[in-house]
Amino acid sequence: MSRQIPSRAGSSRSRALVRSGNAPLLAIKLLHTAIWALFAGCIVALPALGLKRRFDWAFAITLLVLAECLVLACNRGRCPLTNVAARYTQDRSDNFDIFLPAWLARHNKIIFGALFILGEAVVLWRWLR
Repeated sequence: MSRQIPSRAGSSRSRALVRSGNAPLLAIKLLHTAIWALFAGCIVALPALGLKRRFDWAFAITLLVLAECLVLACNRGRCPLTNVAARYTQDRSDNFDIFLPAWLARHNKIIFGALFILGEAVVLWRWLR
């Protein structure tokens, strides 16, 4: 008798998107998640770069994150991929356009905005010392 291993919620949703013929939405969600992971990683790395006095990398990451902030500001606080994903579904839950838990998608800007400011404070502190 074979035992079935329960699938993860995200992967079962991915398969459901493919089966429903909504491959464009799946592609958008995957791209959006990859871009989010890149920016989240940059923000989390910022204090470590400051502590290591890697101000060249910290500056590059700061410019990258500020460019993303400009894109969001020009799009009324929404990622442009959210608008693209909305064309392929009626779902408007907090995470309809990205593979994140709903609570994280809902509070993403507050959480990572605060982490970015704290990271910048660490960089500035190390630069001034």
